[in-house]
Amino acid sequence: MIVTTRALFDIAYGRFAVGAYNINNMEQAIGLFEGHRRASAPFIVQLSRGARGYAGVRMLEAIVRAAEESFPEAVFAVHLDHGDEETCLDAIDSGFYSSVMIDASHEPFEENVAITRRVVERAHAAGLSVEAELGMLGGVEEDIEVDEKHAKLTDPDEARLFVEASGCDALAVAIGTSHGAYKFSGGQGIHFGRVAEIQRRLPGFPLVMHGSSSVPREEVERINAAGGKLDPSARGVDEAEFARAVPLGVTKVNIDTDGRLVWTRVHREHFRDEPENFDFRKPGRILMEEYARFIVHKSGKLGSAGVVDEVRSRLGSGSTVE
Repeated sequence: MIVTTRALFDIAYGRFAVGAYNINNMEQAIGLFEGHRRASAPFIVQLSRGARGYAGVRMLEAIVRAAEESFPEAVFAVHLDHGDEETCLDAIDSGFYSSVMIDASHEPFEENVAITRRVVERAHAAGLSVEAELGMLGGVEEDIEVDEKHAKLTDPDEARLFVEASGCDALAVAIGTSHGAYKFSGGQGIHFGRVAEIQRRLPGFPLVMHGSSSVPREEVERINAAGGKLDPSARGVDEAEFARAVPLGVTKVNIDTDGRLVWTRVHREHFRDEPENFDFRKPGRILMEEYARFIVHKSGKLGSAGVVDEVRSRLGSGSTVE
């Protein structure tokens, strides 16, 4: 059941975070849906501009629709991740998405507000909600690259002004995380004091944490043992910090890099151990199972495991996306 993102946030706020996962292909989709079936957790399927360019818009929609039919117990929203204005408008007009993210965070404040406002007006007219971003995360995600020295934490006062002026429904905040596999160095971590200040100015308003992969050391070590060359010092967000962020208004947590690490580890180990194999379905089956296990684990850390029946009951049929 595809539902509105806003409805999920209303139920989740202050209780648990909804996991938002980027997918690009069938194997990821099956692992994603199977994992949430096992975890009994609601979730958000994220489709980025990169995924749309890789698999094609119609193909991605068909994959998600097929997964919805194959997993009728699933309760989820479909979200455009890191869209520019043109892509957001295309997604809104498609009638498929629950919400869109307009990322104009690289623009000056006033321009960010103006672009976001235009998307909000179009989205709200179609019944969709809008996530915007204020502040700049460092790191790399697809075609977005921000040098760490140019990363900028979200200013709490600006956050309040931005939400009031733009009319957005959720705000992605820069609070110390970053995109990609190299998130923290030294003793750096999530700035919980900054999150608390933003919540104080925006009580009850859903905040989004991007760049929230944990980059497990074991995954990095296994990838490198199978021929990879990832930086062994790479590390991400401590999963224990999700529980600290939820009471501060963090309602959606984006996780992409960790899923890519699972894909890389599965394929590197498979072809290392079975170099004679040329049947891509063999590692594909392994990936679907490993991805499902990964999702079960993350759902537990986000606090969303075991709540899907309650969510379905509270939503009924009034918050579905046709």
